[in-house]
Amino acid sequence: GKTSHRRQRASAAFSLSFLSLVFSITALSSSYWCEGTRKVAKPFCTGQSKGDHCIRFNSPDASNSNAVQYIWETGDDKFIDRKFHAGIWYSCEEIVGEKCRSFISLTPAADRGVLWLSIVAELLYIILLLTGAILMSVEMCYYSTVIDGLKINAFSAVVTVLAGLLGMVAHMMYTTVFQMTVNLGPEDWRPHTWDYGWSYCLAWASFACCMAAAVTTINKYTKTILEFKHKRKMLERRLKIKYKFPDHTAPEKACNVYVNSFHNSTEDPAHPIKGLRHLATISVLQHTTHL
Repeated sequence: GKTSHRRQRASAAFSLSFLSLVFSITALSSSYWCEGTRKVAKPFCTGQSKGDHCIRFNSPDASNSNAVQYIWETGDDKFIDRKFHAGIWYSCEEIVGEKCRSFISLTPAADRGVLWLSIVAELLYIILLLTGAILMSVEMCYYSTVIDGLKINAFSAVVTVLAGLLGMVAHMMYTTVFQMTVNLGPEDWRPHTWDYGWSYCLAWASFACCMAAAVTTINKYTKTILEFKHKRKMLERRLKIKYKFPDHTAPEKACNVYVNSFHNSTEDPAHPIKGLRHLATISVLQHTTHL
């Protein structure tokens, strides 16, 4: 019935929120936001070393300074492409193993403040996502009154929307900082070619999941409120027809009894109203006592 649909929506919102949290933590802790290559001059071949990764001389007697040496490599042949990958924390190059440097130290001084803001926003994004997920799990598992459930639902929706906005701003700030570092960063780091990596895609997937969770939670909240209002109107109409109240406010009094009962009840407000006769009797007695 409607309760199972409501539970499905609640579990869907929680699953999306949890997925968003996992994606964001994975992305933040990895260094594959951007990947690419940079051109590095080949070293001269020494001793017996040969191959495409070093510059060869025409003469085997390379140590003889009197001999004229010729280099066969020209243009791009004098360079090798070295792969690198960068994240919020580190930028690593693939040299015999990996050589990593702090990404913060590579960014231009003017953009370092923006990078720190991006890091703070990313951490706040994760904290708010965690808060939203905890609230959703509390709403799913903790059987309180319907009114309390709606309050938790509304608060988790607000928190998740705020998290999404922070996440979007943080990702955009990092993108800007990286592009500025590509243009103005140190000469020994600037990439020749680059593109966004899997961590960057994961970060935006986290944002998408976060917003989907927020929409699902808001949808659940508004649907419950609308169903509640609809059932209240239906109750008023039934009481007017069935008991022909002389006083127009009597059905409202009966409805107030119905509404107030939910403050101490775990029953779903969208369920069919039971005990209409009992509520009507209460309101009729109230009316007659006033007379």
